[in-house]
Amino acid sequence: MPNQNTLVMKKRKTYFNWSTGKDASLALYHLQKDSNYDIDQLVTSINSHHDRVSMHGLRRELLLKQIQEIGLPVTTIELPEEPTMEVYNTQMERVVTKLQSEGYSHCGFGDIFLEDLRDYREEHLKKYNIECCFPLWKRDTKELIEEFLDLGFKAVVICIKLDVLDASFVGREIDKSFIKDLPDNVDPCGENGEFHTFCYDGPIFKNPVKFRTGEKVFRAYKNPQKDNEQDTETIGFWFCDLLPVDE
Repeated sequence: MPNQNTLVMKKRKTYFNWSTGKDASLALYHLQKDSNYDIDQLVTSINSHHDRVSMHGLRRELLLKQIQEIGLPVTTIELPEEPTMEVYNTQMERVVTKLQSEGYSHCGFGDIFLEDLRDYREEHLKKYNIECCFPLWKRDTKELIEEFLDLGFKAVVICIKLDVLDASFVGREIDKSFIKDLPDNVDPCGENGEFHTFCYDGPIFKNPVKFRTGEKVFRAYKNPQKDNEQDTETIGFWFCDLLPVDE
């Protein structure tokens, strides 16, 4: 009978909630280095009306080029132009049910400190017996962004929230100068939704993702958190459109 110490632990079949940005990239990097997890699938929400990644506004073509360089397949959650939570949950459940039937037991996320978001994820996946893992959880965000850069990751800001950052920040490269220029009330990782990024190079990529910078566009959306007269009716965002570069 083999010694218990010689038994090899079976890796946990894991998919990763992929946003295309820096936090997801760093979290994926750490989970890929963890021998307990076998990550062989990415899952990304797509706004089908605009054919772009939800929230980030990244073109689908660049998402596909990005995951090609990561070397993992992607499953997309296709959403309408302005999905309600009911629609989002229905589409999410359709995808998660399929993943569960394929034997997935764990899901990775790049969340850092938003307790309500973590609770939401864990509560919704619990009924599928899928366990959430958060490799960046509760780490200092200043240290995280410095680690991101030290590891050789590269990212560009593709969306900023207007009430905390001005339009000059959108389209900028994430570097030490960018971090230094952030106002004191903005998290270094943008964990409160202050900015979103597109990660195009680093240790999880076989080759850098080639792109060029397009126009900057302002868009206003209905405020989903409006619950009193002091809340604004809309939230403003600046987006920097990134265009794929053909070989």
